[in-house]
Amino acid sequence: ALLVKTFLIQAFFIPSGSMEQTLHGCTGCTGDRVLVNKVPYWFGEPEPGDIVVFRGPDTWSPEITVSEPSNWFSGALLGLGRAIGVAPPSEDDYVKRVIATAGQTVECCDAEGRVLVDGEPLDEPYIYQDSPLGGGSLGREFDPVTVPEGRLWVMGDHRSASSDSRRHVTDQYSGTIAVDDVIGKGALIVWPLDRFTLLDSPDIQGTDDQGMPGAAAPMPLVQGAAAVAAPYVLGLTGAVPLTAWRRRRRS
Repeated sequence: ALLVKTFLIQAFFIPSGSMEQTLHGCTGCTGDRVLVNKVPYWFGEPEPGDIVVFRGPDTWSPEITVSEPSNWFSGALLGLGRAIGVAPPSEDDYVKRVIATAGQTVECCDAEGRVLVDGEPLDEPYIYQDSPLGGGSLGREFDPVTVPEGRLWVMGDHRSASSDSRRHVTDQYSGTIAVDDVIGKGALIVWPLDRFTLLDSPDIQGTDDQGMPGAAAPMPLVQGAAAVAAPYVLGLTGAVPLTAWRRRRRS
């Protein structure tokens, strides 16, 4: 279980409403439990449209407050709960959507209030309750930011309730997060059962058919399928021989 959690897949509890309504985490509702797949980023880096779980920079304020355990036993239980996605994550863990990657310039807004990347508006049908037009701490508009090498610009789907890259443009990282701090890609809502579904990565920049210079090449179909299936195949590869060995030992 430890090896699977470290290298393959990990379950996360969604504790805030910053990704509504793609991921439920609102006050009073049943927070989604999401499987995060770590394998796709063995083959490449996060792409625009991906939902990622990451460790936030030390300049980011937590979106949730978690009471830390007072003793080792409570700490062990909390760690176990986080490993299987039934306990709130660390205050340093966030879930957002990738909007722009290294070398791209992101800003808001065009005449229709849309986010622009390299001067082109994004197609974002998932946005829920966008921020009001205007600047300031609660407004939608922000000045152009060119994403540094090895970093990402991320935003929540519930724009008016997400403390994301827009809210941290004045820090030393211009609001961006490190690729190395990405834990994995949101792959599947596993709980509650009535919301069981795969999480897709829409082509928000419209690059799939345009072949734009500088755009990352899409992952080949076979390679993409391998990335999705690998955690489960490897998990079974490890679990089946171990189970068989334990049964033989008992007999």
